[in-house]
Amino acid sequence: MSLELASTRAELDGLLARHGDARTAAREMTPAPRTAVVMTMGALHDGHAALVRAARAHVGPAGFVVVTVFVNPLQFGAGEDLDRYPRTLESDLKTAEEAGADAVFAPSADEVYPGGAPQVRISAGPMGERLEGAVRPGHFDGMLTVVAKLLHLTRPDVAFYGQKDAQQLGLIRRMARDLNFPVEIVGVPTVREDDGLALSSRNRFLSTAERRTALALSRALFAARDRLGAQHALRARAESAPTSKARAAALSALGEARAAADTHAVAHAASRTPRTPGCGAHAVRSAARVVLDQAVRDSPSLTLDYLALVDPADFTEVPDDHTGDAVLAVAARVGTTRLIDNIPLTFGAAQ
Repeated sequence: MSLELASTRAELDGLLARHGDARTAAREMTPAPRTAVVMTMGALHDGHAALVRAARAHVGPAGFVVVTVFVNPLQFGAGEDLDRYPRTLESDLKTAEEAGADAVFAPSADEVYPGGAPQVRISAGPMGERLEGAVRPGHFDGMLTVVAKLLHLTRPDVAFYGQKDAQQLGLIRRMARDLNFPVEIVGVPTVREDDGLALSSRNRFLSTAERRTALALSRALFAARDRLGAQHALRARAESAPTSKARAAALSALGEARAAADTHAVAHAASRTPRTPGCGAHAVRSAARVVLDQAVRDSPSLTLDYLALVDPADFTEVPDDHTGDAVLAVAARVGTTRLIDNIPLTFGAAQ
């Protein structure tokens, strides 16, 4: 089946109806064919293709995968890059088809918002006022409003979103749960370029020198992840092979400075109580901050909007003794281009 393009709600309804007829004909199949949606603003790259491939793998060859391409004006604030945002529908269609999509829904703004901007919108609530929401007031209200509309229009069983936009993913999950949307929300890991930079349609606006500076975002996240891994490893050694401070002192007296320092570290980790995790959030933040502080001094420089280690359930900052899942998120400007990135972390477990 070749890729089909719909630009209006009526055309989309026709595509979904034909798929519905096929699902009815295949109702004896177990499991029944499912519909998946991947929502994009176009300018598709390998990150979007990974979402489409994940959707195709999830629903199987009998399922139906719809990619939406719509640059949503509601989520762009004053002075943001709505007009600058790339529109590349022809290449988007090729990318979507090669990744396994069955259809692309690429409506106009008038088709999505007949009569102008909607008077009734979805509020992102307190979670939508933090981090990206604080920097871009109203952004998440506009995002959730269009996501809700597109979920109604495409009527999927499952919807796929990238982990790169972690706060967006968290809010969509919260909306689906709070408002009883009958859809499964699936997050797909961030796709990165060979040098570590998270894929984004905005990367094309970076000069060669700016790109070198922008790599500080991913380097900071990886440094934090490595610090957490090292702390977990030290904690595991302390629990499996506790050692004494007396042995560390003896090694030091013998001139074995490196071995003594290592033994001191393990002894210190072993002395901590079970209620005090050995992998503090402060150390993780600090490891990332060192990399970002250097990038601020570089030329061209990086202007940091935020670095935050947050609970993925509500995007509030986690305490230093946090255990469980967290997201380390960063946003910064390099030149005129604003970039975001994040990495999921788990405290209190081996990485």
